[in-house]
Amino acid sequence: NISEIANQCDQFLLKTSPMLDISVGLGELQNVSEIHIVAIDNEVKELLWLLKKDFSQNLKIKTINFTKSGAETFDFNWNEAATANYSLPQKYLYEPNAAILKSGAFDLVSEKLKLNKLHKNTHLYTSENLIDFPGRSFLIEKIVLYSKSEMRAALNFKRANISTRNFPETVGVLRKKWRIADGGEVYLFFVTNLEEKKQMLICSKI
Repeated sequence: NISEIANQCDQFLLKTSPMLDISVGLGELQNVSEIHIVAIDNEVKELLWLLKKDFSQNLKIKTINFTKSGAETFDFNWNEAATANYSLPQKYLYEPNAAILKSGAFDLVSEKLKLNKLHKNTHLYTSENLIDFPGRSFLIEKIVLYSKSEMRAALNFKRANISTRNFPETVGVLRKKWRIADGGEVYLFFVTNLEEKKQMLICSKI
């Protein structure tokens, strides 16, 4: 039993699969003081659980994503209360890295970094002023209502990188439907906004 072994140590570090659900792990383990979510190039590689004997304070979640340009970090307390702010897409768009997405701290990202979410279930953020963000940042070049006429008028390119967030159609369906090949310098985000409208955001990566 891991908890019994850990109780014989002042500190015990456990490495688990990145697939493990954090809530499930917390249900099985006792005296967890820190959980480190470690990602490399936006892929979660492992979860590190630090157990301390007789620990009873706030559990800390520490996320880190190692990239070629440096390390992106975002830390918070587990069950820390947060209230997200919402808005329609503004000038900049932000996509959290994989470690943050694994942590589930969607509202905390909005509150701590003073960003607006696009929708409760659309885990993308926006702002009028550019910030240093733990993830990918984009300039929103154009906002297109997802309708046949609007889409046909806006799609003047044949290649793009496509992502969907809280959107009813998959990337594969969208590529086939609108005849968009993969790659290039254009980034398309198909989203649902706070008014429940479907949109395509045409972006360039910063």
